[in-house]
Amino acid sequence: MKGRNVSATEKRYHDLLATVIGCVACWKERGERNCFVSIHHVDGRTKPDAHWLVLPLCAGHHQDNGTAIAVHPWKARFELAYGSQRTLVAECAMQLLDMGHELPARLAEIIGLEVAA
Repeated sequence: MKGRNVSATEKRYHDLLATVIGCVACWKERGERNCFVSIHHVDGRTKPDAHWLVLPLCAGHHQDNGTAIAVHPWKARFELAYGSQRTLVAECAMQLLDMGHELPARLAEIIGLEVAA
């Protein structure tokens, strides 16, 4: 795959999203925590901060398999149903923060949170 490798800190964040948040679309749609997810890169894997701008999505919400509104290939329909992907990134981060998890400084900066020095 194109782009740089995921750092250990980014990987820990991805794992936290997957195990604690689960599929953000299932949560929005049905209020359930479906933790059988893959990590979806909102802006691809090559742009700066690509590995922070991610969403945990189940198979049906990630790739079209006929069971849900999938971000691939139905990005506009997905965002109409669940919100913009950037907003979902921030919502996932805020959920983690509300649960007592610490956010990596770069992610906090990206979503516009003040980072204590």
